[in-house]
Amino acid sequence: MDTPAADLTAYGFALAALLYALFAGYLVRTAYVRRAQLPPPWPFTGAVLASAVWAMVGIGETWITGDAEAPSIIAADLARHALWFLFLLGQIHPPRAGRAPWRDFGALGVAAVLLIAAEAALLAAVAAGAVPAALRVRVEPLLLLGLAVLGLILVEQLYRNLPEDSHWSAKPLALGLGLMFVFDLYLYSQAVLFASLDSDALAVRGAVHALAVPLLFVASKRHVNWVGKLRVSRAAAFHSATLLLAGVYLLFMSAIGYYVRYTGGEWGRALQIALLAAALAALAVLAVSGTVRARLRVFFGKHLFHYRYDYRKEWLQFTSRLTAQHSPQELATSVTHGLADLVESPAGALWLKTADGSAFVQAGGWNMAASAAREPADSPFAAFLLARGWIVDLGECRDRPERYDHLAVPDSVRLAPQAWLVVPLIVGDALAGYVVLARPRTPLELDWEVTDLLKTAARQAAAFLAQMQATEALLEARKFDAFNRMSAFVVHDLKNIVTQLSLLLKNAQRHRDNPEFQQDMLATVENSLEKMRQLMLQLREGQAPAAGRPSGVDLASIAQRLAAMARDRGREVEVKVVDRVMTRGHEERVERVLGHLVHNALDATRPDQRVWLKLERASGQARIEVGDTGCGMSPEFVAHRLFKPFSSTKKTGMGIGTFESFQYVQELGGKIDVRSQEGAGTVVTLLMPLFDAGTEDRTLALPA
Repeated sequence: MDTPAADLTAYGFALAALLYALFAGYLVRTAYVRRAQLPPPWPFTGAVLASAVWAMVGIGETWITGDAEAPSIIAADLARHALWFLFLLGQIHPPRAGRAPWRDFGALGVAAVLLIAAEAALLAAVAAGAVPAALRVRVEPLLLLGLAVLGLILVEQLYRNLPEDSHWSAKPLALGLGLMFVFDLYLYSQAVLFASLDSDALAVRGAVHALAVPLLFVASKRHVNWVGKLRVSRAAAFHSATLLLAGVYLLFMSAIGYYVRYTGGEWGRALQIALLAAALAALAVLAVSGTVRARLRVFFGKHLFHYRYDYRKEWLQFTSRLTAQHSPQELATSVTHGLADLVESPAGALWLKTADGSAFVQAGGWNMAASAAREPADSPFAAFLLARGWIVDLGECRDRPERYDHLAVPDSVRLAPQAWLVVPLIVGDALAGYVVLARPRTPLELDWEVTDLLKTAARQAAAFLAQMQATEALLEARKFDAFNRMSAFVVHDLKNIVTQLSLLLKNAQRHRDNPEFQQDMLATVENSLEKMRQLMLQLREGQAPAAGRPSGVDLASIAQRLAAMARDRGREVEVKVVDRVMTRGHEERVERVLGHLVHNALDATRPDQRVWLKLERASGQARIEVGDTGCGMSPEFVAHRLFKPFSSTKKTGMGIGTFESFQYVQELGGKIDVRSQEGAGTVVTLLMPLFDAGTEDRTLALPA
């Protein structure tokens, strides 16, 4: 190594030695002086001390011999790697009472021991002269690259297994160690590919490793409980094992490329590059392949865990998929997709019962062609699914029909592409539907664990589907309720029109030759016709037609018209206008409200009993009083039933008019007060907002 490069390497090692030594002193002081604070575990402190020693050895070797890869430096590096691995494995597998921690380190611990032992044996053999130095140049980068890959796997598994609330404290630790291992991965992968170390990267290795110290210091300040309780999840095992396999694969391909380079003659380097490109392309294809991932999950589930599934993860994922949808079509796809994911199935279809309950039809699916077939709800197939609640394996049903009581599978299921399973959706004691799943991407044994998970998920999916259908039925019922309520108002108005026309027809027998009566009759018929047109428009549009802006309404004129209508019926209504007042509103609707009150008073009295209507100004409002001395109402009826629809004291009444009157008066900002006593009569008082004709609308001024 030339002098400038040696100086840069020595300065890097010096920086690392200084920082690691200071950090080690801080950790020792924490452990033995500040006992109130929980000290870090001894492998962590030992790894920091070993890193300081490694940097010091690097300073000496670089200044004395100029060799940054001297055996003494490698030996010190192996010692610190061993302690870092021991720390990471201890965090992933916390110690248990009465059991040595190393007994739980598993495959990763074995790999760490083998790599470190192999490198130590190589150094010893080279030092003893038993192995030529040229072999060390070829083999050592592979072993050191393996240590870097293993370190990255341990960091990744540690971080992935931490609970969500611990990520904040673990990020600096993962970043610091990850920085060291990633740099070593780059350095030694270059050495494996090009048969020599990158001198520039080697010169700054000490400085780069020193950059991890601030991150490790922050981690030691954040992480109060270093030996947190961790557990290896299936997701972590899957991703870590995948990363390990990828690392082993790259190491293997690098070794082959290394061999090709030295045995391929003048084409060796070109063949090495082509082989590396092909290996990376193959790795990328395998990484994005759903089939490969499915096979790996099944393999790890069989051989690394007692149970096949991580039930917490599967349940949360399935529930999240169901609750994320809002329409029946989306929910049908989500149910199918969720059940298919549990068994690595690439497609499926959902069959639900029709609204009339007569048949099952395909309501949705995922990656499976639509079918127009109908399966009768009372078919033997549906009865079998409901009675047994089994998950039907179509292959087993075909090969061993006696197990399924010689069940006849319908063609719509049997002929579906790659049909594999039929999962019934049962709610209570009813079959809501069933899901047909296609064959999985990888062979999967249909054991008790798979069937139990599918049955439980299917029951939850069936409950969600039933809730969605109930919600739709409720919304439809509300629409019908709104339409029925509107129809009740329309019927009430039609009843009033029929009453008016009946009275007109009755009087026509006596006054048909009177020209004035004829004119009044035509006007009344025209008015009734216009009202019926408005009612038809209301039914068609589903809401009351617009009545225009509120304006001034002369209450005295309405009172006189109501009195005239009562005289036409042969009754008398006493009208007393104390103050001629106007209110704001729609004249037709205000007249309907007052007319309803007067008609009710007339219906509640005999011809010899009194009915009156009084108008006056009171406290800045128009006060309308409609009273009678008729049969009256009970206090219970007035308090709880009077202003509710479909409640009436009349045998032929519907109770709509009073409800509509109450709603409209409140809409205008008015109030209704009712005082009644059985056998003594009723007094209804309306307080309505005044309309000042002199200031608000001069065109509505009353005549003198």
